Amino acid sequence: MPMEPPPDLSSLSLTDIARLLAEKRLPPVEQWNPDHCGDSEMRIARDGTWFHQGSPIGREAMVRLFSTILRREPDGSHVLVTPVEKLSIEVEDAPFLAVELKSEGEGGARALAFRLNTGDLVAAGPEHPIRVRETADGPHPYLHVRGGLEALVSRSVYYELMNLALEEGADPVGIWSNGAFFALDGSQ
Repeated sequence: MPMEPPPDLSSLSLTDIARLLAEKRLPPVEQWNPDHCGDSEMRIARDGTWFHQGSPIGREAMVRLFSTILRREPDGSHVLVTPVEKLSIEVEDAPFLAVELKSEGEGGARALAFRLNTGDLVAAGPEHPIRVRETADGPHPYLHVRGGLEALVSRSVYYELMNLALEEGADPVGIWSNGAFFALDGSQ
């Protein structure tokens, strides 16, 4: 069964995005507990590129498919899991990258949606919070995707978020989405 290409984010309203999210069905990876079978020989680089045996995976549909069976284990490691096997996968930072932002509304009535490098859509809110981790090389913003999996918010998207937050003048600097406030200055 071929996977459909993701819809164009700019052409969707947040109502359309909410409908698409409600319709999306992912495999129940949290219910699958096969014995660990080995290493997938796969790696997800910090920039969101997926590799197998050192070579980038060029087929976007394959990356999207693999991303649907990705799970974070209680010890923080990542695995690709099916009902019959569980394979380790190395993740350098976060397994996803938030590459596009859609914003509607203002202040406490604002709603934000993100497109990930896998084509998935995530609406920020209480179940999908935004957090910022301060590091020696600057802030690292993340968006919770599902089951402990996060998306690193790309630098350009983070700048868009900061511009929206600065325009609204909240103290601390932050932004609302779907009824939740997210500090963007690392004070969370």
